[in-house]
Order: sequence, then structure tokens, then C-alpha cells
Amino acid sequence: QVDLVESGGGLVQAGGSLRLFCTASGSIRSINVMGWYRQAPGKQRELVAVLTSGGSTKYGDSVKGRFTISRDNNAKNTVYLQMNGLKPEDTAVYYCNADLLLDGRSDYDNYWGQGTQVTVSS
Repeated sequence: QVDLVESGGGLVQAGGSLRLFCTASGSIRSINVMGWYRQAPGKQRELVAVLTSGGSTKYGDSVKGRFTISRDNNAKNTVYLQMNGLKPEDTAVYYCNADLLLDGRSDYDNYWGQGTQVTVSS
């Protein structure tokens, strides 16, 4: 069994900051890509930021320069998303996503977390 557990969401005023954490737990042999997507009401889920095992990053156009994804060196299998300069349009449910290779498996599988709400007030 694998779990992706998110934390750190909440309510913040425009211009403020939040940090989201995602921890993958279970019989994980390797993580290929780990990151965040978001979905606002009435909109499709979109890329926020992802981090590869090699350290490469990719950001959605709307968050470039404001959000940073990093590996948490103090916690195994954990990434965090530092969100600065938050705008009301950043309001959404943020989902952790990861490509994981589990014990006994030969291929990576994709997993989603349950999501955490981020609300930015104007």
C-alpha cells in the first residue's frame, strides 16, 4: 500500500506565502517524479510544479517565479512547494502526484494524494 500525504494548505491573504508538503510512504524502491497539480472549481487539473529524481524541475506558466519545488532533505520521500506572492487565482485544491517504483514491481506507477485546499483571499 502506498500513501501520498499532503499538508500545509490553508487560508492566506493575497501576497502571502504558504508551504505545502507531500510525503510518500509504503514499500517504495524508487521515486522518478514527484510534484503538485491543482484544480480550481469548474476548471481542469493543471500542472503546478514537478521535481525529477535527477533534480530537474518544471513549473506551470502561471506560477513561474513565485513557486519553488524542492526535496526535503530532512524527511525521506518528501517534497515541498514554497508558494510566495499568492494570488486569488491560485485558489484551488492542490494534489500531490508521484511516479513510484514499489517493491515487487518492474515498472513505475502513478499515484495521487487526496488533495489539500489552498484559498487566497483578496
